[in-house]
Amino acid sequence: MTQQSQEMQAAPADNTPEATEDKAPKKLLDVKDLTSSYGRIQALKGVSLHVNVGEIVTLVGGNGAGKTTLLRSISGVQPITGGSITFRDEDISNVPAHKRVPNGIGQSPEGRQIFGPLSIEDNLMLGAYTRKDDLIDFDLDRVYKMFPVLKERRKTAAGGLSGGQQQMLAIGRALMARPRLLLLDEPSMGLAPILVDQILEAIASLQKEAVTVFLVEQNAFAALSIADRGYVIETGKITATGKAKDLMEDDAVREAYLGV
Repeated sequence: MTQQSQEMQAAPADNTPEATEDKAPKKLLDVKDLTSSYGRIQALKGVSLHVNVGEIVTLVGGNGAGKTTLLRSISGVQPITGGSITFRDEDISNVPAHKRVPNGIGQSPEGRQIFGPLSIEDNLMLGAYTRKDDLIDFDLDRVYKMFPVLKERRKTAAGGLSGGQQQMLAIGRALMARPRLLLLDEPSMGLAPILVDQILEAIASLQKEAVTVFLVEQNAFAALSIADRGYVIETGKITATGKAKDLMEDDAVREAYLGV
């Protein structure tokens, strides 16, 4: 197979905004009135939001606002107590987590959660565990091009990577599942500013490869700077939504999350 034909196969036709039959954006993810609890503590209180095909959408909020709980609910790890989650026009509210990955949902979790004793390449290949197609090597090369340092050290133990490099590995592992929707949980957490810029640049580049991204971040300025749209969550409720540039200019958002 030639490089050109591989690249044409690499991005499914229905994974781009232009692939829709009309001009209206096509929803890839639609969350409605979602609730979830930890015992008696209700973490999500009727959350509704959507992510269109080809978008980068961010969810910003403080610690304990419900950001990670929402991502865990979408990926199927956290049980929901009410509402619905629709993905690719299918209600997946009761679909187990292990079946959501081959259906097209990939996640880079908070805290990276890499396998330290395994090599970098073994960590990446675990991301492709559910796949049976012939493009795994192509996608591995794509990850290495996105994060060259991972290729340079691919045979070394992942536990020896710096925090920023571990974050690159976590994102790369999620991409190896070839997701239609990539969930990113606090990818800038604990990183130096220069590494944050590198990670954000990599996330922004995914849009050119027809990967839809739902980005959860406490660093509101960083997230909104690369997003198309955004949501603000406070104590389990969505309190604001709009185009990313409009949220960056909103006085309440600027005061609460942008430090201005």
